[in-house]
Amino acid sequence: MNCDLWRLSAIEAINLMSGGEISASELVEANLSRLDEVNGHLNAVTRPLHETARATAKAIDLARLRGEPLGCLAGLPVTIKDNVDVKGQATPDGVPAFKDLIAEENSPVVDNLLDAGAVPIGRTNTPEFSLRWHSDNPLFGAAINPWDKTRTPGGSTGGGAAALAAGVGHIAQGSDLGGSLRYPAYCNGVATIRPTLGRVPAFRGTLAAERSLMTQMMSVQGVIARTVADVRLALEVVSKRDARDPLWVPTPLNGPRPTGPLRVALVRQPAGDTVDPAVSAALDTAAKALTVAGYEIEEVDPPEVARCAEVWGGLLMAEMRAIGAKPLREHGSEQINRSLDLMMAAFPEVDIEGFMRLQSERNRLLREWIVFLETYPLVLGPVSNIPPFLAGEDAGEEERVFEIYQAQRLMVAINLLGLPSAAVATGVVDGVPTGVQIIGASHREDLCLEAASAIESLCGILTPIDPVTG
Repeated sequence: MNCDLWRLSAIEAINLMSGGEISASELVEANLSRLDEVNGHLNAVTRPLHETARATAKAIDLARLRGEPLGCLAGLPVTIKDNVDVKGQATPDGVPAFKDLIAEENSPVVDNLLDAGAVPIGRTNTPEFSLRWHSDNPLFGAAINPWDKTRTPGGSTGGGAAALAAGVGHIAQGSDLGGSLRYPAYCNGVATIRPTLGRVPAFRGTLAAERSLMTQMMSVQGVIARTVADVRLALEVVSKRDARDPLWVPTPLNGPRPTGPLRVALVRQPAGDTVDPAVSAALDTAAKALTVAGYEIEEVDPPEVARCAEVWGGLLMAEMRAIGAKPLREHGSEQINRSLDLMMAAFPEVDIEGFMRLQSERNRLLREWIVFLETYPLVLGPVSNIPPFLAGEDAGEEERVFEIYQAQRLMVAINLLGLPSAAVATGVVDGVPTGVQIIGASHREDLCLEAASAIESLCGILTPIDPVTG
């Protein structure tokens, strides 16, 4: 057995298994060995699943020998985030009070991965309640960035992205309410896409109540991978219909082919904010790659990024004050409550009339973006205006916390609007990955991923890496 099989891309691994060159058991065993080797440095995987992963891989190998039909991911090791349901396992979401909250059924994204033959090898770390951009909680502790242990691996899918970057699993399942797919991908030098609202079905039976309205409208399920092609493959798998999500939309992943070169709006300073030189250089690199690939780049700002971020935070914090804060106050640690207080301080309190006006404002802003995307089908901009912040800074000094919020304004604007946005790495500066996001119109993930692939072709693939331990 080749012990370096964990280095393969998802597509490479699938092709080798399909051709009989390696078995699912060999691939899974290589990944489990890698998990055992690096997770002590990362704390990215909270619950390894060695026994069930080996049994599942063996069953897939036997089915392949019998000539039975198999799913397109058959035998592929994946990780599952701690805030989605896996039947028979706990869904703790980083909260000690929920450590024994056992799921009675799978979430749709898990069912879709299992139906395609994916093999879960571990559950991955998140912040408490999945509500921070840094993955730390009192139940499992903090996930570590494999590039630099002083930097955040991102949140809330920080554990999944860190594990993936270090060679654990070939696909990491995640979710995105305020950048929780794109920001960890950015921090760890890997690739993802935040899908259009309604692309990937969502449901979590272990929740005490139905998701709040703004969570329904702004949160999506998705995947992270080491290559853009792997993201595309996994997105197609997890997008399969599930009747439990009434917001799911039956839209093809491939839209009409555009005529002529695509125009791309390059956003150098979202909302006029200062951008770190490393981020500016990443934008230059990405713009060069797209130009070489035949895209037309024009420096132009999309509509009202600052206002989009204000409305995103205003709506979420209004719901948090009304109904969401109670479980955090009751079950959350001092740290998550400190983070909650800072989030609330960043966005003024509104009454019911103000909340309704913000909802109406969302529709106006989305209309302006849709019109803008008619002229510029893609928007190239930062994931964050700053390099990955120091671990824990998002719950630290108030001034720094507000700087971080401001740096993420383009990222969270896309959650408000429900649009797709891919994140792709562009290089490494001072030992930390850099990257960009590519935003598109509703249900045009295909265009976002094609542009991300063009950037990846020039910049290369940064992972997997050995974790920095010094």
